[in-house]
Amino acid sequence: MRDGQEAVSQIVVTAGEMRDVEGRMLAAGMPGSALMEKVGGLIAVRVGVVAKGCCVGVLVGPGDNGGVALVVARELHWRGYEVRLFCPFSELKVLTGEFLRYAQGLGIGCCEEVGGLLGCDFLIDGLFGLGLDGLVADGVAGAIDVLNGWGKPILSVDVPSGLQADTGEVLGTAIRATRTFCLGLWKLAFFQDEALEYVGVAELIDFDIPWAVVRAVVGDVPRVKCITGGMALSSLPLNRSVATHKYKEGHLLLVCGSRRYGGGSILTALGARASGVGMLSVAVPESLRSVVVSHLPEALVFGCPETASGAMAGLQLPAGMDLGCFDAIACGPGLSLDAVSVVEEVFSSDGCLVLDADGLNILAGLGWVSRLQERGAPTILTPHGGEFRRLFPYVVDFNEDRIKAVVRAARDCGAVVLLKGARSVMANCEGRVWVNGESSAGLARGGSGDVLTGLVGGLLAQGIIRGFGVEDVVASGVWWHSQAGILAAQERTVLGVDAFTLTQYLGKFISGQSFITGFVDK
Repeated sequence: MRDGQEAVSQIVVTAGEMRDVEGRMLAAGMPGSALMEKVGGLIAVRVGVVAKGCCVGVLVGPGDNGGVALVVARELHWRGYEVRLFCPFSELKVLTGEFLRYAQGLGIGCCEEVGGLLGCDFLIDGLFGLGLDGLVADGVAGAIDVLNGWGKPILSVDVPSGLQADTGEVLGTAIRATRTFCLGLWKLAFFQDEALEYVGVAELIDFDIPWAVVRAVVGDVPRVKCITGGMALSSLPLNRSVATHKYKEGHLLLVCGSRRYGGGSILTALGARASGVGMLSVAVPESLRSVVVSHLPEALVFGCPETASGAMAGLQLPAGMDLGCFDAIACGPGLSLDAVSVVEEVFSSDGCLVLDADGLNILAGLGWVSRLQERGAPTILTPHGGEFRRLFPYVVDFNEDRIKAVVRAARDCGAVVLLKGARSVMANCEGRVWVNGESSAGLARGGSGDVLTGLVGGLLAQGIIRGFGVEDVVASGVWWHSQAGILAAQERTVLGVDAFTLTQYLGKFISGQSFITGFVDK
């Protein structure tokens, strides 16, 4: 493994940063033609693995992506594929033009109309790359719409043509790729929800960018990192001393549940149980105590006074215990909006605090988001989109750029903000970002977020004792949760991944270390 290889697979860059990386490589003496040849050759190998059929249509753009696509076309031609080119541009960059002339000299035909590709088994998209910022021109846009309408497999080079590489915005129209070969370093667009239906399966093509070049552009601490398996496992408490005991493996307090939403407390506690936390305490309304004990006999379950509506009226811990006894507190799932005094109490504690669901809604209702910086311990907010809008209504660019929105929210409130979604995004107050590169639609079920809250809370209780960074622990929990969902969906289909089933797959995934993924990290 070359120096920095694992770190390179974690780094996410803007289009400008990627151009800077490539510019430094060229300035250091790497010939542009050699770079295109190398990248095109690597893609051609992957095409032979992931695509079926013997006739391929190659969409050639005017820039470097078009040049790479032409290298792929030539390599496939030499391997016996029938190759047809389509280049709807009259002016090409010098190298791209040379590659086109060479391809035609080999007898590879170039269709004048997009309809000439109709008989192809699959397509290679090399129309546009990082440089596209304006709307796709009408003529090319029409061709893209026709190609999308055919429903054929399309493999895109770097980014699907028509997507803005940072925001994932569709610039008029865009290729709906089956698979996208992201070149060198991950681009921000791959983690924007708007882009996901266009990207398809995302695969990183590592073409050996020198680590020194990457570090010169992004620094020793990159601003945006993709959560990889290696990164996540390094912050999970998988190794324990044979002489350890329960009080050395973290004590978590869950504050959750109401008579109306009793299931939330059980799912949150089951998520915490899966984390391996040494001691688990659960505070619920008294009317829920017996049912929670029946599901988690090993937990310390505290029945608390409740309101007429069945919400928790206040915390009632056993004699001799206070909130300072816990390494971490997670509060919110199933709590209901009537538990305001409970949220006020845990907010005033001095321990690490995870707020989710109604804990967040109450926080927003109190107007206490601005007071988060007053807490003397880490606070982690885990909103979904609706809760995020209630917490940060002034972040108006939420729909345009989720990463930018989360960074602003975290900087403003001083907390770690985890915005859940198909590609969850987390940021801290220093502007550092972690993105989860894969998930499963099976997690789009009620209760999945409750499981995550318990899992993250349990990992934090253990991680704080071990001296792990808070953000790294939360990122590990997000990764573990999503991987368990992917495994469950593979075995049971996305329709079979209810939240209770998910809790059972958390242990199964880790014990088997089954890295089943649609987000290929080569």
